[in-house]
Amino acid sequence: MSKSVFYHAGCPVCLSAEHDILNLLGPEKVEVVHFGSDKSRIAEAENAGVKSVPALVTPNGNVLHINFGASMADVKA
Repeated sequence: MSKSVFYHAGCPVCLSAEHDILNLLGPEKVEVVHFGSDKSRIAEAENAGVKSVPALVTPNGNVLHINFGASMADVKA
């Protein structure tokens, strides 16, 4: 089974969501991508349909936008 991918930008909303997602699903089932540490993954997230962060992309390609921390335009700025 593929992992879900949790994309975030490191803001308090994102960090809180990361904590909850990892507790709910387990770290073995979620790859965490922090754009502050890895900006090269921004295009990948956009191609997957991520419009804002925090967001979780499920193994079957569904994008779950969680709360609202920042738009992708803000992340790229």
